[in-house]
Amino acid sequence: MFVDKAKINVKGGAGGDGIVSFRREKYVEQGGPSGGDGGRGGSVIFKVDEGLRTLVDFKYQKHFRAERGERGGTKTQHGANAENMYVRIPPGTVLIDDDTQEIIADMTRHGQEVIVARGGRGGRGNTRFATASTPAPYIAENGEEGEERWIVLELKVMADVGLVGFPSVGKSTLLSVVSGAKPKIGAYHFTTITPNLGVVEVGDGRSFVMADLPGLIEGAHEGVGLGHEFLRHVERTRVILHVIDMAATDGRDPFEDYVQINKELELYNAKLAERPQIVAANKMDLPDAEENLKAFREKMNEAGWGEVEIYEMSSVTKQGVQNILYRAADLLDAIPDTPEVEEVADVQERKIYRMDKKKDDNEFTIRRENEMYIVESRKLEDYIERYNLQYEDVLQRFATIMRRMGVENALRQRGAVDGTIIRIGSYEFEFVEYE
Repeated sequence: MFVDKAKINVKGGAGGDGIVSFRREKYVEQGGPSGGDGGRGGSVIFKVDEGLRTLVDFKYQKHFRAERGERGGTKTQHGANAENMYVRIPPGTVLIDDDTQEIIADMTRHGQEVIVARGGRGGRGNTRFATASTPAPYIAENGEEGEERWIVLELKVMADVGLVGFPSVGKSTLLSVVSGAKPKIGAYHFTTITPNLGVVEVGDGRSFVMADLPGLIEGAHEGVGLGHEFLRHVERTRVILHVIDMAATDGRDPFEDYVQINKELELYNAKLAERPQIVAANKMDLPDAEENLKAFREKMNEAGWGEVEIYEMSSVTKQGVQNILYRAADLLDAIPDTPEVEEVADVQERKIYRMDKKKDDNEFTIRRENEMYIVESRKLEDYIERYNLQYEDVLQRFATIMRRMGVENALRQRGAVDGTIIRIGSYEFEFVEYE
């Protein structure tokens, strides 16, 4: 099954929690803090594997979760970092952030890697919070959550030569003749609905990959018919082999076919107009083919395209096929073996907000829902997420931060009194006036 588009969810592993612990050795009075830091969560990493040719694996598995980091230990032992999760993808896969539609990476080389979801940092143990004034802190951080995102994967076939042309011009038959590929062949339009790949042995020691791509129709650049599903794959090919039914068996004009196909290619991507192209005048074994070819050459000259290379052939009798293969191999030898790639966006670690970051972090808003006051503050919500509120030291520190930010006074001015319920993030607190 050929699958060339998929949408998946990736999530980096959460960091391990730091712990609160104290030394308890014999003969050591008032042992100091010994809580270790948690380990970092695993990241989700995509890696190109040239042995893959389709995204079919992502049809059945759509969620990828890296492991969580290990919890910190006593005696200041650092928790183990989690192993990264590697996800194999075929060469030619474009990774797109589903929310922003930004291209994360264009993966073309075997072994190429990119981090798509970073693991969270481990939380700090209470050893990290010891100071001269607080030598035995009951404070520890929770591990940070890993990055999560939805990603769209689009596969653009990595082929050296791409066969283009209207439906039923003989592309699939040609591929079956020159390679070991077994594409579906039939006497009706759109027999090929997904790309077929075959390795072509030229006969002089050279070889290349040829792709039989679904047939184009007018309006394909706007998505008509197979539209973008086809054109996406043409972008990767280094040489275009334009197959034309010179016998006009469907009643179409060969020259008009040539003009229309090239128009669709250029409207989809202007760079395709500059791609080396060979015209394969197919079905030359049928009646009227010679006469049509003569008229085709005349129209090409009149249009100023006399320099376009035209090779006569027949997929059925194999007449002229070898000459086309030699010419395609010669063109490939003259072209750098580096696929064109799209601009790649920098994959950056998501922004982490900490208590001492910026003055802007002190901003907050307060709104009222019935008898409850809701405080919205990035700084306070981050604190709640990062610290274990079961410890008195953590709560006291939290209250001090709120007081310094002006949240306490603001709540009082808005009408909060003893017993008023305050919600911050997912936690609810009771407002208490100290005497």
